[in-house]
Amino acid sequence: MSAAVLLPRMASPARRWWRRYGLAAAGSAIIVLWVLLAGLAPWTGRYDPNLVDVLDRLRPPSAAHWLGTDALGRDVYARVIWGGRVSLLVGFTVVLIGAAFGTLLGAVAAYVRGWSEEALMRLTDLVFCFPPIILAMAIAAALGIGTLNTMIAMLVVWWPKFARLARSLVIGQRALEYVEAAQTVGFGPVHILFRQIMPNAVGPLIVLVTLDLGNAILVFAGLSFLGLGVTPPAPEWGAMVAEGRELVQQWWVATFPGLAILTVVMGFNFMGDGLRDWLDPHARTR
Repeated sequence: MSAAVLLPRMASPARRWWRRYGLAAAGSAIIVLWVLLAGLAPWTGRYDPNLVDVLDRLRPPSAAHWLGTDALGRDVYARVIWGGRVSLLVGFTVVLIGAAFGTLLGAVAAYVRGWSEEALMRLTDLVFCFPPIILAMAIAAALGIGTLNTMIAMLVVWWPKFARLARSLVIGQRALEYVEAAQTVGFGPVHILFRQIMPNAVGPLIVLVTLDLGNAILVFAGLSFLGLGVTPPAPEWGAMVAEGRELVQQWWVATFPGLAILTVVMGFNFMGDGLRDWLDPHARTR
């Protein structure tokens, strides 16, 4: 077969890169855009998100109000942008704190072994007995309405997945030869765990953190939708969807915050898939 026939079949480097990392790049662009919009909300929001104007209530999208107004005349675009601040902050805080605590607990328990590992596994099994959203709802209802209480409720159910993953990763790394060599040289358990094992096991944890950011935002929106999240009149995507769920004719009230949730969750999922492929040496050689 001639080279002229073979060349069109060969994918260019740019095409191979886009096929492998295109979705991850698109997801990263979505997240960066949302972070910029939320971070610059005082300048990009156009209106006060809590400004009530009953004369302008339930206006459709227009030049004056890009995404329309809600039942109290508040600008939907401003509330979506300011709501992004709350949702992104809660998502990052819950996932990062839960990941740090769960990873530390699982890694130490797996390396030390004994009764501490057994106690940790039974505790994680106890938390996993309940669906996360149901357990978070119960804890948030007991603590009371408020962003801080909702974050605490989510943290209670968020750390076990990281503890279990960190435990399995440390157990797998602990049996390798480089750990035995470090022990032979005379390094202590703290050095071996945090300077030798964890850097080699951190890849799957990073992927889980990225994927979980979208999940945390979705759970927080669900709790706010049920009235267990932010305190009114603070803007938040889930609460905004709840406010517009019965306004069928005024579709924009619930549609745009719902689209915000959708795009952010998809962005983090695309990023997580791209990171998984990038951190997997087998995927890079295909």
